[in-house]
Amino acid sequence: MSEFHLYLISDSTGETVQSVSRACVAQFDDVEPVEHLWNMVRNVRQMDMVIDDIRSNPGFVLYTLVDSDLRGRLQAACRELQVPCVSVLQPIMAAFGGYLKSEIHAQPGRQHALDSEYYARIEAMDFAMTHDDGQTPWNLGEADVIVVGVSRTSKTPTCIYLANRGIKAANIPVILGMELPKELFEVSGPMIVGLTKEPRSLVQVRRNRLRMLNEESETDYTDPETVNEEVKFAKRLYSNQGWPEIDVTRRSIEETAAAIMALRAQRQEDGGT
Repeated sequence: MSEFHLYLISDSTGETVQSVSRACVAQFDDVEPVEHLWNMVRNVRQMDMVIDDIRSNPGFVLYTLVDSDLRGRLQAACRELQVPCVSVLQPIMAAFGGYLKSEIHAQPGRQHALDSEYYARIEAMDFAMTHDDGQTPWNLGEADVIVVGVSRTSKTPTCIYLANRGIKAANIPVILGMELPKELFEVSGPMIVGLTKEPRSLVQVRRNRLRMLNEESETDYTDPETVNEEVKFAKRLYSNQGWPEIDVTRRSIEETAAAIMALRAQRQEDGGT
């Protein structure tokens, strides 16, 4: 595995440059970036600290900076150090400006303004945490999406990801021998999605989880036959209820959430809520 220093520099939260960099790096085999994340860089003193860091361990530089003076200072330093320095947003912003015949507003963090979408995300995040793992089922009808699945199918992180997109998501575990909350079968508004995973992969994930908790004894939780029955039970449930099923075995959380959002969009197009 080859390591390299990767500098991610932003005048805002750094989420954009970090997401873009990871999406790009994922396309290359046998490389491992040593990330140096510098966010909220908005003055010369902060930029000089960034440049000192780059100078100490030269590497690839990616940035999202709207202030032209700070950009120029960074670019000049990178030219001197002979390291690549690439803007994530500037080419796109310039293209938009040309197409829209509109002036670019050089305002750091403008996309994070406290608008209605921001408050919708906060509300959705609170909803996801309150309705995690089958909690507070009495108001499931307020959800946009209800995710059900056996243990370790990434229900919670998927709901958190959806919440970050402003979607109210609750999740409910499917456990052999335990009844699901009656409210789940009474709701009409929310879209219900079932998550599943290949039993062999599920056993391995659960065993790893127990090791992390220093609990390595074999139980029904990791018994291959029991896990296989769990998965079969869940799949029958989804089929009987007519709930769409998503196999998360080879999906990232982002891909699972994207599949759920696509199902929800299709449902809305078809006249659902």
